[in-house]
Amino acid sequence: MSTETKASYKTTEFFAYLAAVAGVLIASQVVASTDGHDDYFRADRAWLYIVILTVGYLISRGLAKAGSRDPYDEK
Repeated sequence: MSTETKASYKTTEFFAYLAAVAGVLIASQVVASTDGHDDYFRADRAWLYIVILTVGYLISRGLAKAGSRDPYDEK
């Protein structure tokens, strides 16, 4: 028996996704309006980027599930 793929938290793409989301949130917080200039990385844009990252991550997991196998163990 086998499962389709290994668990998502065991993959490098999961950690890359978390790092990218953290990077977007940190950048959104750090970049602010200064000396009469508008805030050009507002929260709505940051959340849009996070949604795009999430869709990309879900597509990558779907592609991973489409063709690989991992041995099954009942843990």
